[in-house]
Amino acid sequence: MKPLSLGAVLIVAGILSAGAAEPARPTAPADAEGWISLFDGKTLDGWKVSENSASIRVADGAIVMDGPRAHAFYVGPVRDHNFKNFEFACEVLTAPGANSGVYFHTAWQDAGYPAKGHEAQVNNTHKDPRKTGSLYAVVDTSESPAKDNEWFALHVTVKGRQITLKVGGKTTVDYTEPEGYKHPSRPGRGLSSGTFALQGHDPESKVRFRNLRVRPLPD
Repeated sequence: MKPLSLGAVLIVAGILSAGAAEPARPTAPADAEGWISLFDGKTLDGWKVSENSASIRVADGAIVMDGPRAHAFYVGPVRDHNFKNFEFACEVLTAPGANSGVYFHTAWQDAGYPAKGHEAQVNNTHKDPRKTGSLYAVVDTSESPAKDNEWFALHVTVKGRQITLKVGGKTTVDYTEPEGYKHPSRPGRGLSSGTFALQGHDPESKVRFRNLRVRPLPD
Protein backbone atom coordinates (compact mmCIF):
# COMPACT_ATOMS: atom_id res chain seq x y z
CA MET A 1 0.00 0.00 0.00
CA LYS A 2 1.40 3.39 -1.01
CA PRO A 3 1.98 5.65 2.04
CA LEU A 4 -0.02 8.86 2.27
CA SER A 5 1.69 12.11 1.36
CA LEU A 6 2.15 14.78 4.04
CA GLY A 7 -0.65 16.85 2.49
CA ALA A 8 -3.07 13.94 2.58
CA VAL A 9 -2.20 13.24 6.21
CA LEU A 10 -2.94 16.85 7.12
CA ILE A 11 -6.28 16.76 5.28
CA VAL A 12 -7.34 13.58 7.07
CA ALA A 13 -6.26 15.01 10.42
CA GLY A 14 -8.31 18.14 9.75
CA ILE A 15 -11.39 16.11 8.91
CA LEU A 16 -11.07 14.04 12.06
CA SER A 17 -10.52 17.16 14.16
CA ALA A 18 -13.55 18.91 12.68
CA GLY A 19 -15.76 15.94 13.38
CA ALA A 20 -14.62 15.47 16.96
CA ALA A 21 -17.07 16.62 19.62
CA GLU A 22 -15.94 19.40 21.95
CA PRO A 23 -15.38 18.01 25.45
CA ALA A 24 -18.26 18.89 27.74
CA ARG A 25 -17.44 21.24 30.59
CA PRO A 26 -17.99 19.66 33.98
CA THR A 27 -21.06 20.67 35.96
CA ALA A 28 -20.86 21.15 39.71
CA PRO A 29 -22.76 18.34 41.43
CA ALA A 30 -26.09 19.10 43.04
CA ASP A 31 -26.21 18.99 46.81
CA ALA A 32 -28.64 16.88 48.82
CA GLU A 33 -31.42 19.44 48.24
CA GLY A 34 -30.82 19.78 44.51
CA TRP A 35 -28.91 23.08 44.53
CA ILE A 36 -26.12 23.53 41.97
CA SER A 37 -23.39 26.15 42.25
CA LEU A 38 -23.00 28.61 39.35
CA PHE A 39 -19.82 30.27 40.65
CA ASP A 40 -16.61 28.64 41.86
CA GLY A 41 -15.64 31.58 44.06
CA LYS A 42 -12.31 32.00 42.25
CA THR A 43 -12.88 32.69 38.55
CA LEU A 44 -15.50 33.83 36.06
CA ASP A 45 -15.58 30.38 34.47
CA GLY A 46 -19.11 29.88 33.14
CA TRP A 47 -19.76 33.62 32.95
CA LYS A 48 -19.34 36.06 30.05
CA VAL A 49 -19.03 39.81 30.56
CA SER A 50 -20.52 42.30 28.11
CA GLU A 51 -19.50 45.79 27.10
CA ASN A 52 -16.81 46.72 29.66
CA SER A 53 -15.01 43.56 30.78
CA ALA A 54 -12.77 45.41 33.26
CA SER A 55 -15.84 46.44 35.28
CA ILE A 56 -16.45 42.90 36.57
CA ARG A 57 -13.89 40.77 38.38
CA VAL A 58 -13.53 38.18 41.13
CA ALA A 59 -12.14 39.16 44.53
CA ASP A 60 -12.36 37.56 47.98
CA GLY A 61 -14.77 34.86 46.84
CA ALA A 62 -17.24 37.24 45.19
CA ILE A 63 -18.10 38.62 41.75
CA VAL A 64 -17.44 42.36 42.01
CA MET A 65 -19.20 45.02 39.92
CA ASP A 66 -17.15 48.22 39.92
CA GLY A 67 -16.94 50.41 36.82
CA PRO A 68 -18.81 51.49 33.68
CA ARG A 69 -21.92 49.53 32.73
CA ALA A 70 -21.40 45.80 32.17
CA HIS A 71 -23.35 42.58 32.70
CA ALA A 72 -22.11 39.11 33.60
CA PHE A 73 -24.22 36.48 31.82
CA TYR A 74 -24.19 32.86 32.95
CA VAL A 75 -23.12 30.81 29.90
CA GLY A 76 -22.01 27.66 31.74
CA PRO A 77 -23.02 24.02 31.41
CA VAL A 78 -25.81 23.80 34.00
CA ARG A 79 -28.97 23.10 31.97
CA ASP A 80 -27.01 24.52 29.02
CA HIS A 81 -27.66 27.95 30.65
CA ASN A 82 -31.33 27.80 29.75
CA PHE A 83 -33.76 27.78 32.68
CA LYS A 84 -37.54 27.91 32.75
CA ASN A 85 -38.75 26.87 36.21
CA PHE A 86 -36.18 27.26 38.96
CA GLU A 87 -35.11 28.62 42.30
CA PHE A 88 -32.11 30.96 42.23
CA ALA A 89 -30.27 32.15 45.32
CA CYS A 90 -27.30 34.39 46.00
CA GLU A 91 -25.87 36.77 48.57
CA VAL A 92 -25.39 40.45 47.75
CA LEU A 93 -23.37 43.26 49.30
CA THR A 94 -23.96 46.85 48.15
CA ALA A 95 -21.95 49.98 48.78
CA PRO A 96 -23.94 53.14 49.58
CA GLY A 97 -25.67 54.55 46.51
CA ALA A 98 -25.24 51.37 44.45
CA ASN A 99 -27.70 50.13 41.83
CA SER A 100 -27.69 46.61 40.40
CA GLY A 101 -29.93 43.66 39.70
CA VAL A 102 -30.27 40.02 38.75
CA TYR A 103 -31.87 39.29 35.38
CA PHE A 104 -33.54 35.94 34.68
CA HIS A 105 -35.05 34.40 31.54
CA THR A 106 -32.59 36.66 29.72
CA ALA A 107 -30.09 36.16 26.89
CA TRP A 108 -26.58 37.31 26.02
CA GLN A 109 -26.21 40.69 24.36
CA ASP A 110 -23.06 42.63 23.59
CA ALA A 111 -24.07 45.95 25.10
CA GLY A 112 -26.84 47.79 26.89
CA TYR A 113 -29.25 46.69 29.57
CA PRO A 114 -30.63 43.20 28.89
CA ALA A 115 -33.78 43.50 26.77
CA LYS A 116 -35.10 40.00 27.44
CA GLY A 117 -36.53 38.68 30.69
CA HIS A 118 -37.24 40.13 34.12
CA GLU A 119 -34.97 41.89 36.64
CA ALA A 120 -34.89 41.39 40.39
CA GLN A 121 -33.82 44.85 41.52
CA VAL A 122 -30.89 45.50 43.86
CA ASN A 123 -30.92 49.06 45.20
CA ASN A 124 -30.90 50.01 48.85
CA THR A 125 -30.01 53.72 48.67
CA HIS A 126 -29.57 54.66 45.00
CA LYS A 127 -31.82 57.51 43.76
CA ASP A 128 -33.89 55.13 41.61
CA PRO A 129 -37.21 54.79 43.50
CA ARG A 130 -37.45 51.05 42.68
CA LYS A 131 -35.73 49.42 45.63
CA THR A 132 -34.25 46.01 46.42
CA GLY A 133 -36.82 43.27 46.08
CA SER A 134 -38.72 44.91 43.23
CA LEU A 135 -39.59 43.01 40.07
CA TYR A 136 -38.30 45.94 38.09
CA ALA A 137 -40.99 48.10 36.43
CA VAL A 138 -43.60 45.37 36.99
CA VAL A 139 -44.07 45.08 40.76
CA ASP A 140 -42.05 47.77 42.52
CA THR A 141 -41.37 48.42 46.17
CA SER A 142 -40.29 51.82 47.49
CA GLU A 143 -38.50 50.60 50.63
CA SER A 144 -35.61 48.17 50.74
CA PRO A 145 -35.63 45.40 53.35
CA ALA A 146 -31.81 45.22 53.09
CA LYS A 147 -29.00 47.56 54.11
CA ASP A 148 -25.79 48.71 52.45
CA ASN A 149 -22.49 47.22 53.64
CA GLU A 150 -24.25 44.09 54.92
CA TRP A 151 -24.55 40.79 53.04
CA PHE A 152 -28.17 39.87 52.34
CA ALA A 153 -29.85 36.89 50.70
CA LEU A 154 -31.74 37.28 47.42
CA HIS A 155 -34.01 34.45 46.28
CA VAL A 156 -35.92 34.19 42.99
CA THR A 157 -38.45 31.45 42.18
CA VAL A 158 -40.24 30.90 38.88
CA LYS A 159 -42.95 28.22 38.67
CA GLY A 160 -45.05 28.42 35.55
CA ARG A 161 -46.28 32.00 35.46
CA GLN A 162 -45.65 32.71 39.14
CA ILE A 163 -42.64 34.80 40.20
CA THR A 164 -41.64 35.05 43.87
CA LEU A 165 -38.85 37.28 45.16
CA LYS A 166 -37.48 37.14 48.68
CA VAL A 167 -34.90 39.34 50.40
CA GLY A 168 -33.46 38.07 53.64
CA GLY A 169 -36.24 35.47 53.77
CA LYS A 170 -38.96 38.13 53.46
CA THR A 171 -41.28 37.91 50.43
CA THR A 172 -41.25 41.17 48.49
CA VAL A 173 -43.00 40.00 45.30
CA ASP A 174 -45.56 37.25 44.72
CA TYR A 175 -46.74 37.87 41.18
CA THR A 176 -48.52 35.81 38.55
CA GLU A 177 -47.84 37.04 35.04
CA PRO A 178 -51.02 36.99 32.90
CA GLU A 179 -51.13 34.88 29.76
CA GLY A 180 -50.14 36.96 26.75
CA TYR A 181 -48.56 39.62 28.97
CA LYS A 182 -46.82 42.49 27.17
CA HIS A 183 -44.96 45.16 29.10
CA PRO A 184 -46.10 48.66 28.07
CA SER A 185 -42.59 50.06 27.50
CA ARG A 186 -40.24 47.05 27.50
CA PRO A 187 -41.46 44.52 24.91
CA GLY A 188 -38.93 41.84 25.92
CA ARG A 189 -39.81 41.95 29.60
CA GLY A 190 -41.70 38.77 30.39
CA LEU A 191 -41.47 35.07 31.13
CA SER A 192 -40.11 32.56 28.63
CA SER A 193 -36.83 30.82 29.46
CA GLY A 194 -33.20 31.83 29.47
CA THR A 195 -30.15 32.49 31.58
CA PHE A 196 -29.15 34.78 34.45
CA ALA A 197 -27.24 38.07 34.30
CA LEU A 198 -25.70 40.18 37.05
CA GLN A 199 -25.79 43.91 36.52
CA GLY A 200 -22.93 46.36 36.80
CA HIS A 201 -24.97 49.56 36.53
CA ASP A 202 -22.49 52.46 36.54
CA PRO A 203 -19.09 53.58 37.88
CA GLU A 204 -20.64 54.74 41.17
CA SER A 205 -22.36 51.40 41.87
CA LYS A 206 -20.11 48.91 43.63
CA VAL A 207 -21.81 45.57 44.30
CA ARG A 208 -20.63 42.07 45.22
CA PHE A 209 -22.33 38.72 44.58
CA ARG A 210 -21.40 35.37 46.10
CA ASN A 211 -22.85 31.88 46.70
CA LEU A 212 -24.73 31.90 43.41
CA ARG A 213 -26.83 28.73 43.13
CA VAL A 214 -29.74 27.36 41.15
CA ARG A 215 -32.21 24.56 41.80
CA PRO A 216 -33.92 23.58 38.55
CA LEU A 217 -37.59 22.70 38.92
CA PRO A 218 -39.71 20.52 36.63
CA ASP A 219 -40.87 22.30 33.50
